[in-house]
Amino acid sequence: MQGGGRGWFQEELGWKLGCEDKAKFGEEVWVGRDDLESMFPHLYSLSLNQGQTMGKVGTWSNSEWRWTMRWRRAKFEWESPMEADLITLLSKVTWKKNVKDIQVWGKETPGTFFVNSAYVCLAKYGRGPQSEVYKLLWKAKAFPNVAMTAWRVMRGRMPTRVCLSRRGVLMKSTLCSLCQSEEESCQHLFLECKHA
Repeated sequence: MQGGGRGWFQEELGWKLGCEDKAKFGEEVWVGRDDLESMFPHLYSLSLNQGQTMGKVGTWSNSEWRWTMRWRRAKFEWESPMEADLITLLSKVTWKKNVKDIQVWGKETPGTFFVNSAYVCLAKYGRGPQSEVYKLLWKAKAFPNVAMTAWRVMRGRMPTRVCLSRRGVLMKSTLCSLCQSEEESCQHLFLECKHA
């Protein structure tokens, strides 16, 4: 997961807007590639519309949509250009009466989910310097089961006592079965245990 509790999958979702009944005005991506909270953090902090859906931040006047944003206080002169930029951005959105909001994949793409597109998105969220280590591991001239074991050790995915305990397996102790002095984690078992 990334900051704010949003994982890679949620980061790639967008909205196809209809009657403003589901998409949240400031917190979800529905215009551009980012949410309004990220694009206009100062205005968001002043807004009384935080957490509200589109329908609460505007009204229909005949067949025209009008924004009715509310603020905690009167804006200073230097904040007015920010609001003008926000209104300009919002004016690019086309609204449809009597059509439900639906969540789509890929924000600005047609909205169809494909496994390949998910793979491409996941590839963007690399693991920094570690990803180079993994690339070298899979290129190594070693038997597949050796490479897989090394990968599992690096990721902490071996069935050590600590790992099994974390997954809810009941056991008397998480101490190393060989030395009985430290918890049996991947690092301890494969790198630190004198008996192993």
